[in-house]
Amino acid sequence: MLVVVSVCLSAQLHAQSAGTTQEFTFQVSAGQAWTDTGLDLQPGDIVKISATSLADDSGTGATPCDPAGVSGAGGQANLPLTSANPGALIARLHAHGASPLLVGAGREVRVEEASHLFLGMNSSDVPVCRGGLAVKVQRIPGSEAKSNDTSSPSTRGEQLKSQLGTAAQVFMSGQFGAGKSESTSGATSSRGGEAAAVPLSVSNGPLDAGLRSSIDGLPRRVNDQFNNLGDMVNFVIVGSQKDVQAALEAASWHVADTDNKKAVFNALMDTYENKDYLAMPMSTLYLFGRKQDFGYEMAEPIAMVASRHHFRIWKAPFTWNGSEVWVGAGTHDIGFAKDKRNNNVTHKIDPAVDGERDNIGSSLQKASKTKTLTYYLPPNAVTDAKNATGDGYHSDGRLLVIFLQ
Repeated sequence: MLVVVSVCLSAQLHAQSAGTTQEFTFQVSAGQAWTDTGLDLQPGDIVKISATSLADDSGTGATPCDPAGVSGAGGQANLPLTSANPGALIARLHAHGASPLLVGAGREVRVEEASHLFLGMNSSDVPVCRGGLAVKVQRIPGSEAKSNDTSSPSTRGEQLKSQLGTAAQVFMSGQFGAGKSESTSGATSSRGGEAAAVPLSVSNGPLDAGLRSSIDGLPRRVNDQFNNLGDMVNFVIVGSQKDVQAALEAASWHVADTDNKKAVFNALMDTYENKDYLAMPMSTLYLFGRKQDFGYEMAEPIAMVASRHHFRIWKAPFTWNGSEVWVGAGTHDIGFAKDKRNNNVTHKIDPAVDGERDNIGSSLQKASKTKTLTYYLPPNAVTDAKNATGDGYHSDGRLLVIFLQ
């Protein structure tokens, strides 16, 4: 059982009308599971959450609770959000299936779909701190947020400063080597990464024998420029290049920049045009002896620096029934880690890579661009391995074969 947060329901409602800003205060202590705050949220609402430590007079000598969590706390397996410190304040917008959000000392969340707020503390088996947290939750209805939210950045420069500040918080909370087991075996919203809990509609019919044979002959993993084996091949798309690109665009995937110089220019241009930059560069990996043909990514603008869904695809050296076949490797970046090849900073992936495989298929399915989706378990399947930067990952070994409309 997750030991996450106990919220003493001492909520103080400061506004009675659902159409005006509401403020609640909660006393949060370690030791119990997710707690329902009772707050229903609507698209467009803004939720501001802030937290401070509560004094503890128990005299036990344990570490006091802190909204940012307890650095260096050991013995905590299966954390709800392993990219954050144990004991950090977290939140969730759905009862089941949604990935937690790091709140820490404070966070502002714009609600994209009808939701319900739960609070938690990032802990699994035993409490990692003593005392508790004083948490303030402010709900600003969407209509009021548009016209009266003076705390929101009013200029593009302020917006960028806010975005970079949030990205920095993600960076700090994701500290080197921390991973996040947020496997999302369902759709991910086009706004970057909250699991939408939409199950895949997968066919139980067998694949064509010729296509199975071709897939059996595929390399199981991609490699970097030094021939270090890395991410696993975990999906296949059948369709023309034109259809693939159109389908991915419809599913809100963005083509990644291919070099840092171009990325800087594009970011500046997007800033000038009051747009969010959503094409962060992607490193080059190789399959069939050549670099990826395309890289795609999906994320919230403010989190793109540290957290994104992304994949690379290569055109296969074979076709099926006259259609082009594309081979892909998808992973979910969840923070930062040390590159074990050179000790530089690199992205850290979610080790449960099947979540990103299913997310890719689900996003295309949600966009009504799939004809059939089928799982296929090839011989010599990859179940446990490390990527080129030295981070481990695990899988059930299956590839998702996606036939486009």
